[in-house]
Order: sequence, then C-alpha cells, then structure tokens
Amino acid sequence: MSGGIALSAARPTLLNRYRTFLPVTDATPHLTLGEGFTPLVRLGRIGARLGLSNLYAKVEGQNPTGSFKDRGMVLAVAKAIEDGARSIICASTGNTSASAAAYGAAAGLEVVVILPKGQIATGKLLQALVAGARVVAVNGNFDAALRIVRALAEQDDHPMTLVNSVNPHRLEGQKTAAYEVCDDLGRAPDILAIPVGNAGNISAYWAGFRDYATAGLVPTRPRMLGFQAAGAAPFVLGRPIESPETIATAIRIGNPASWDKAIAARDESGGAISAVTDDEILAAYRALAVEEGIFCEPSSAASLAGVSGLAASGDIPRDAVVVCVLTGTGLKDPATAEKTIKAAAGDGAVLEADSTVGSVSVALGW
Repeated sequence: MSGGIALSAARPTLLNRYRTFLPVTDATPHLTLGEGFTPLVRLGRIGARLGLSNLYAKVEGQNPTGSFKDRGMVLAVAKAIEDGARSIICASTGNTSASAAAYGAAAGLEVVVILPKGQIATGKLLQALVAGARVVAVNGNFDAALRIVRALAEQDDHPMTLVNSVNPHRLEGQKTAAYEVCDDLGRAPDILAIPVGNAGNISAYWAGFRDYATAGLVPTRPRMLGFQAAGAAPFVLGRPIESPETIATAIRIGNPASWDKAIAARDESGGAISAVTDDEILAAYRALAVEEGIFCEPSSAASLAGVSGLAASGDIPRDAVVVCVLTGTGLKDPATAEKTIKAAAGDGAVLEADSTVGSVSVALGW
C-alpha cells in the first residue's frame, strides 16, 4: 500500500494534504492510488457562447479509476482497514464498484459488488471485474441493490464494511474536491453546479465549502445547484421514483440515500435542485468534447446542461464564477459515445482511403 519510495513533499497524498479537515489519525493506514489533484479547467469557448465569462469545469474523470468516487473510497477503505476489516461491499451503478474494486485490491481486501442487471455501462463493469471483485447482478434497480448490501453488511456470519456513500467516511473524503476548487480559484465560486444521483456528492461539496469558510480560508460559500435527469428526478418531484430511467446511468437513482443532506445543502446555500432532459444532457456532453476537448460520461454533463439552461434564461449573472463538476470520464461509457457518433455521422465517422496523399485528400474533401 505504501510503496517503496517516499512521495515528494511537493506532492502529498490527498489524505495528508487535507488531514486537518479529515478523520485521519496516526493509526490510519497509508493508502493511495494518486487520487485527487484534478484540474479546474476554464471553459472558454462554451462560456463565450453562453455569455459566462468565468465558467469552469472540475474534471473529476482524471482520478485513478476515472471518477470522483476515488476521493471518498480511499478514506473509507483506509478507515475500514484501521478497524480491522477484511472485506468490503457496495451497491453500484458502476463508478462506486470500479473504485471499491481498485482500492480493495490495493489493500488486499475481498470486494463484493451488487449491481442492477443490465444497467451498468460496460467500462465500469469491466473495471470491477478486472480488479477481481466478486460481482452479483440482481433483477432490480440500484435502490434494490442498496437495500441488499445494507442487509448483508449487518450480518455477523461474514463481516463486511459497507462503502457506499451512507458510510460517513465516503463523504468526508469527497469534501476534498471543494477544498481544491477553492485552492485553485483563490476563493469559493459563486455557483457550484453538480449532477445529483444518490446525492452524496452535493452534500460533500457543501460540507467542504463550509469547512473552508469556518476556518477563515474563504469569505463566502457558493450557491449549490444540483441537476437530476428528468426521468430520475425524485428531488424535483418531491418523492422517490420506483423505476427511474435516463441515459445518464450514474444518476439513474430513484430514492437517494443522502436525501436529507442534499436538501440541507440546497436550502442552506440558497440553491436549487432541478431537472434536465436526456437531450439536454447529450447536447452538453457533445459540446464539452467538441468545444473544449473534455470527454466526460453523460451523467457528468448534467451540470453543464443545467447551467446552459439557466444562462439562456438570464438566471446566472454574466460575471459569476461558475464551476461545473464533471464526475467521470467518457471512457466509462463507450456505448453512448458510439451511439452519439453514429447519430451524427452515420457510418461515415471514419473515412477510408488508399495509402496515398491524393486518396486521403479526396476522402477529406480537399
């Protein structure tokens, strides 16, 4: 877990960098895959089109397993080891399973993943399987899978530590993204836009901004704007949804586990949780790739989709500092990327030519 060479003082581990704000002690094992320190990228072209001069993306797909989950998982697994755990378990729409499998493998733990059958993007499922996790697909949605793992974690005959976001160490670790945003900007943003699925991340970011404000490191806290897919928007409807549906599989959740925390983040920040359609999500997904060179998974683009709508209606000041959280890399879901490309270009997305300059020029229409 610790490796043979000490890390440079210029690059501490995530848990050491923010140790003051985290439940880390001298007894907490050193565990890292290089998580955190993800870039905050100015969206210059999209911002100009939307009339927003200070639009940024927090690109969480550059974490080790390709999503923000690694921030919380490294702390949850480290604390599980500290408590003597030998096995961890989670329910997942994909990203949690990939992260749990990787950190469990690094720690030498048994990893069990329960997921909804046929509802997980291929890239995410493969990550869990390659890392050696024991994967069980159940006939039901994520909410059913979460009920099962909660029950299994309470049994005494096979002790397991639950590492979903109901584990408080998960959200503690995820707070670190808010710290990084403030560190990079030199202040808190005016608006933090974020996809909402199980609702742990919006809760964690808000806790992180509160930490920095309480410590006197920033004078203000942002409005928290959460965005759900229209077919999986229990916060917008004000009730759980039995059968959520959206192309954004990572936020296809009908009964969020962190419901109360997310409502508190929304209300305390003077923010809102709204819905965006799958078409709006895919438009933002394409724009991020084509205009900014950022390939994120569809659920990530819900944040920009929501901001785009609010900017168009004039509900965001033009000079506001706005950060859109992009939760995972597009490589998680190659099937959606392939469908999007085929819809736009048909079978002509990849041009063919003979191996001559003339032939290639003709294929390019030059």
